[in-house]
Amino acid sequence: MRRRNVRSIYRRAAISFSLIIAILVIGTVGFHIIEGYPYIDSFYFISMLATAQGPATVPSTVGGKLFASLMAFVSVGTVIAALGFLFGPFFGTVWREGVLKVEEEEEKMKSKTERASPGGDENPPEN
Repeated sequence: MRRRNVRSIYRRAAISFSLIIAILVIGTVGFHIIEGYPYIDSFYFISMLATAQGPATVPSTVGGKLFASLMAFVSVGTVIAALGFLFGPFFGTVWREGVLKVEEEEEKMKSKTERASPGGDENPPEN
């Protein structure tokens, strides 16, 4: 079972990184064609968009501005989804462990309270 989990992690990582690389390639080629940026500048531009830091310059053409706007939504969403897909099972496990710990502590507190007041309720009902 442990081997299957490891393969699943590698598979999730491969899918996540493939999505991010695809966005970077599409954005790099798109800015190279639309804006005429050199490839390294295009790559820098799309990486700043994809990480939600914002590019250092503003595209000069209307098509470039529209493409940048579209890529900003698509790339940030893709990066967030890829990271969630990759780390989601880990955070789910951490969450479950945390909930179990809290429930365990509640049970300890409840049993201490019951031992402290063997006669029943701490606050008897008023008549």
